[in-house]
Amino acid sequence: MSYNITKKRKLGRVGLEVSSLGLGTMMMPDNEESVRTIQGALELGVTMFDTADLYGAEEYLKHRFGANEKLLGRALKGQRDRAVIATKFGVTHTQGPKGDPAYIKKSVDASLYQLGIDYIDLYYQHRVDPNTPIEETVGTMADLVKEGKIRYIGLSEASAEQIRRAHAIHPITAVETEYSLWSREVEDQVLPLLKELEIGLVPYSPLGRGFLTGQIKKFEDLPEDDYRRHYPRFQGENFAKNLEVVSLIEKLATQKGCTAAQLGLAWLLAQGDHIVPIPGTKRLERVQENLGALQVALTEEDLAEIERISPKGFAAGARYPGSV
Repeated sequence: MSYNITKKRKLGRVGLEVSSLGLGTMMMPDNEESVRTIQGALELGVTMFDTADLYGAEEYLKHRFGANEKLLGRALKGQRDRAVIATKFGVTHTQGPKGDPAYIKKSVDASLYQLGIDYIDLYYQHRVDPNTPIEETVGTMADLVKEGKIRYIGLSEASAEQIRRAHAIHPITAVETEYSLWSREVEDQVLPLLKELEIGLVPYSPLGRGFLTGQIKKFEDLPEDDYRRHYPRFQGENFAKNLEVVSLIEKLATQKGCTAAQLGLAWLLAQGDHIVPIPGTKRLERVQENLGALQVALTEEDLAEIERISPKGFAAGARYPGSV
C-alpha cells in the first residue's frame, strides 16, 4: 500500500474530504513558532486542523476557553478556504460534560468568535453528556447545520450505542477517539460500526502521546512539568514493558527505511480509507516527518509482523490516571 500527500480521504458519507493526515493543535503554545508550524503544515498539503474550546495550555488552567482556537484562527487568517477546521465543545471544569441546547448554542458562537470565522467545518461533542439524551444534543447540532454555523457533526470518545443513536437523528461525519498501536480498544465495537454506517474515524494520540516515536527512552526524558508523568503507561514497570515493544517497532521501521513514527501512522492509515489520524506537534519538522508516513508502503507481511510484535492489548497500564 502506498500513499501520497495530495491524496484526500473522505470522512462520512456526506462528502467531507480532507488530507490523509491532519494536525492536532492541542499542546501548541500561543507563539509565533506555532503559527509557523500551522502555516507550514498547510503549505505541505495538510488541510485538516483540530482544536477544541478548552485547549490552550496555561489559559486552559486559568479557565480561559478559546485560547487555542484563537491561535489557530490567527494562523489560518486569509487561508480559510484552504483549511478544514474542526473544533469541539462539551467539556467543562466544574460541571462535567455538557450537551444541553443552551450550552451548545453559547459554545458554538464563542468558538466562531475565537476562530474568527463564519462557520465551523466539523463540530464535535467533546464528551457525551450523561445528563442530556444524545438525541437532544445532536438535534441541536443539526439545527446549527441548518443555520450555516457548522457544516458537519462529529462525536468524540462516544460508545457504539451512542454513535448509533446519534446517527439516527442526523448523519455523523466523524468520530474522534484515541487509536494507535497501543490503544486499540476502538476495534472491538466502534470501528466495525463506523464502517457499517460509513462514518469517518479521526484518531487522536496516534503515536501513543509520543511514546511510539521511540524518542522517549526513560522516564527522566519527560520534563518535570510534563503531564505524561502522571499517566500509568509512562510509569515504572509499565514503562519498561512498553519500551520493549517500541524497540521492536523501531527495528522494523529501520528495515522499512522509515522512522517509528512513520511506521505507526502508516499502520493506522492501512486500517481503512475512512481513517484520518491527527498527530499533534509543535514543530514543523515533526509535521514533515509525519507526512513521510504517506510514502511508506506496507505489505501484508509487514502488517502481520506488526501484529505479531504489537498485538492488540499489548500496552501495559491504563490510558488515563485513575482508569482501569
